Amino acid sequence: MKKHLLLAVMLATASPFIAMGQDMSNGANNFYKSDRVTSQRIAFDNQYKMKVVGNLFVPQHLDRGTKHPAIVVGHPFGAVKEQSANLYAQKLAEQGFVTLSLDLSFWGESDGQPRNAVLPDVYAEDFSAALDFLGTQSFIDRERIGVLGICAGGGFVISAAKIDPRMKAIATVAMVDMGSAARSLTTLEQRKKITAEAAAQRWVEFSGGKAEYTGGTVNELTVDTPAMQREFYDFYRTPRGEYTPAGASPATTTHPTLTSNVKFLNFYPLNDIDAISPRPMLFISGDQSFSRGFSEEAYRRADQPKELYWVKGAGHVDLYDRVDLIPWEKLTSFFKTNLR
Repeated sequence: MKKHLLLAVMLATASPFIAMGQDMSNGANNFYKSDRVTSQRIAFDNQYKMKVVGNLFVPQHLDRGTKHPAIVVGHPFGAVKEQSANLYAQKLAEQGFVTLSLDLSFWGESDGQPRNAVLPDVYAEDFSAALDFLGTQSFIDRERIGVLGICAGGGFVISAAKIDPRMKAIATVAMVDMGSAARSLTTLEQRKKITAEAAAQRWVEFSGGKAEYTGGTVNELTVDTPAMQREFYDFYRTPRGEYTPAGASPATTTHPTLTSNVKFLNFYPLNDIDAISPRPMLFISGDQSFSRGFSEEAYRRADQPKELYWVKGAGHVDLYDRVDLIPWEKLTSFFKTNLR
């Protein structure tokens, strides 16, 4: 998996400069609004008494006198619920599920200071807190709640599901293991340099200095921008998917804090993934995606029942919002079968 990812990055870095605009092909529709579901902004506390904000989508004419299955949907890392998660939540709500898209702590409308902090354990807790909320609603069957994570959100739902058996069906789309990515793209010496920089910045911020940000999607393209970053740029930096939450700065959207980003070096979501069995897992990835190796590795390490599903012709970011490529029927079938 590491060799596969490194090769993808090398190829991306070697790609020639190609001017990019807003690519709306294959039905790209991140800001989709369904007329078949109702939407309600909701908020609930996680176990650390931090406010988590989400959108609850309910199929129109749902009989609230009976109990129904539900799905929690998590956004890509650095994104917010308005980027990809709301789209998936609405499309699944159209199929009869009650769905909840949420902003992970430190991002979007949810609590957490400093903004854009990396705390994988808290992210996992947010998914469990979403189950707390859903399972106490009179029209939700707490024995039929699933989770879906997009991109790095897939790694976060896996880490949550390992220790929360209430998550009855787990699906990931274009899953990225941020811990493996952080470790495999750097040498030991590079990691020592990165951690030293983060440690030095802690002195600055503790003394009242300005927070520094790192990583994330580039804010402008150059002749040297890798193809992988161009994919992200076309989503996060064009009207196709660009969204800046109230109170945030466009200059820092998607960028985690420098001092916290090193925490991914200690993040191992795929360790003990077999503990999720016998709850079913579905891994969806594009067969042209630079991230496909993460789903392959997760599938290899997971126990049955499990399935790895390839979307032909799809890259990584394609599965954020291209409604003509995203396998809605596969997701619907998976959750209907396993949340009966």
